[in-house]
Amino acid sequence: MRVKRLEHFMGEGWQLRSAGGATGEAYIAEQGEQKLFIKRNSSPFLAVLSAEGIVPKLLWTKRLENGDVITAQQWVDRPELKSYEMNHDSVASLLSKIHRSKELLDMFMRMGNRPLSPTEILANLDLRTRHLQESLLYVKEAMQWLTDNFPVFYEEKCVVCHSDVNHNNWINNEDGSLFLIDWDGAQVADPALDLAPLLYLYVPKQDWEEWLKGYGEELSEDLTLRMQWHMVVQCIDNILWFWKREETANITKWSHLLDDILQERT
Repeated sequence: MRVKRLEHFMGEGWQLRSAGGATGEAYIAEQGEQKLFIKRNSSPFLAVLSAEGIVPKLLWTKRLENGDVITAQQWVDRPELKSYEMNHDSVASLLSKIHRSKELLDMFMRMGNRPLSPTEILANLDLRTRHLQESLLYVKEAMQWLTDNFPVFYEEKCVVCHSDVNHNNWINNEDGSLFLIDWDGAQVADPALDLAPLLYLYVPKQDWEEWLKGYGEELSEDLTLRMQWHMVVQCIDNILWFWKREETANITKWSHLLDDILQERT
């Protein structure tokens, strides 16, 4: 029914199909040789992301009678990055550009967003994993580790973090430029929130220092500890996600990674 309404809104000759994604609000619209990426109620700072070349070009924005906002972007018919491609300089360069964008940060703050502190992250995670801590001792021990190894929080150094730097969200354009898409979960936080999963999941440890040079940062002890802390949070978060879905193989995968990370400082 929603697709039919959008097709009617787009006009005669347009056909829409789901573009996938967790929200179910993204569509591919086609009319002859024309192809657009349509999204319902996308990130409110999409225009800034487009202007800075971080996402595919924003073509138009329209508001429906019910208040929903529909956006149309250039369709990029290119595959997402493979896991091994995340070690490329272009990824480090784009993430650096995002984290150092004053325009993005100013807009996000004007929208009323405030920096997400480790205190908030830990309190929220503890609340969501209470039942899990009773069932899985290693999750309880990891939560205690997070408390015992609380990182230094530099509010003045917080940036706009994408918060889901999975390789599926990075796509190459035909001209060689790189885009980072799907900004629905973005928030102001320690840049380690993005750096931790990207490095731990995609970049061999022996390459971290070189990768971070391309990003514009040194691999200091302080950054290493902050990334470790945020990665432990992400592991627990994923274990919780797959626990609810009874996906044993994925629970095992993330619990093994969690154990490896905790062993780094023992």
